[in-house]
Amino acid sequence: MGLAAFHRFQDLAREQNVVFYYTGYFSQAVVTAMGDALRQRLNRSDAANVTRRKLFSVFMEMAQNVVHYSADPLTESDDHELRRGALWVGESDGHFYVVCANPIERDKVARMQDKLEPLRTMTNADIKALYKEKLRADGEAGSKGAGLGFLTVARDACEPIEFDFVDDDTSTLFYLKATI
Repeated sequence: MGLAAFHRFQDLAREQNVVFYYTGYFSQAVVTAMGDALRQRLNRSDAANVTRRKLFSVFMEMAQNVVHYSADPLTESDDHELRRGALWVGESDGHFYVVCANPIERDKVARMQDKLEPLRTMTNADIKALYKEKLRADGEAGSKGAGLGFLTVARDACEPIEFDFVDDDTSTLFYLKATI
């Protein structure tokens, strides 16, 4: 990228009130460092404690999503995963938003849509009840956690989550946005 393109990129980020942006390979160490940077930034903001907690929670869930599920690994080992994606935080209309993006395998799109679409229309009480139900249940097959990531994001969001799937040459790019 030339300097002029980088300048345009920075201008766009500033216009969109982007507070934090990272694209590249994610590892647990990178996620920890990003979390520390975001926490310091939030501690200097005038956001309410509950907003900061929810924003940090969603940020970490989305970062973990990239680490565990991006279809573009740089390493083969699950012990030291290094996977490509993007994560950004911005401010708009008095709220923060968090967006993550990462490639996924095309054959997983329908399953993910089936998990995400109901969350868009559920009430907060419904999401919390489903969250508690999932906590008591065994983890999902194929999940690297308790299967609570999307529920956590939807629970902490103040608006319905947004998501999209965009095909590229070899995979599908998955985008997830939550407003806090």
